[in-house]
Amino acid sequence: MRSKWPYRAAGRRAPDRPPVLDSATRAAATELAQRSGVPPERLVLGGRSMGGRFCSLIAADEGDPAPALGLLMLGYPLHPAGKPERRRDDHFPRVTWPLLFVSGTRDALAPQAELTKSAEKIAGPVSFHWLETADHGYRPLKASGRTLEDVVQEAADVSVAWVKSLDT
Repeated sequence: MRSKWPYRAAGRRAPDRPPVLDSATRAAATELAQRSGVPPERLVLGGRSMGGRFCSLIAADEGDPAPALGLLMLGYPLHPAGKPERRRDDHFPRVTWPLLFVSGTRDALAPQAELTKSAEKIAGPVSFHWLETADHGYRPLKASGRTLEDVVQEAADVSVAWVKSLDT
């Protein structure tokens, strides 16, 4: 299910404040459970970039964690653009669910070595899938001979296989 953030629905470019994004993410997870008929604790929460980040934040919330079967992070933004010192991994020790990172090997917001190191903080099982030559938007280098569609299909195939592996 694709959710539209409130700022996008209003036609704004700048993201809403974290409390609004948190609320919107929780509402989308609730709606997904209702529409699919899947209990919330059987859902895999996740998304691309900020969407995945907020899914991980609500699942690892100290006061009111959202139930989940697993977390799928597509291009997790480990730090804001140009600010590698501002890590977005403080909540990782509270992540106890299986988690898959699907990231590009050229992702400037989560370089491979940095994301791998930060993921060591995660309490649950962690898997990685690295998209060769892809950047944060999954765009591959032209010299690779791959298209954006190729990379997105690879990310989708890996994600589906991983989610199916959780269904025990």
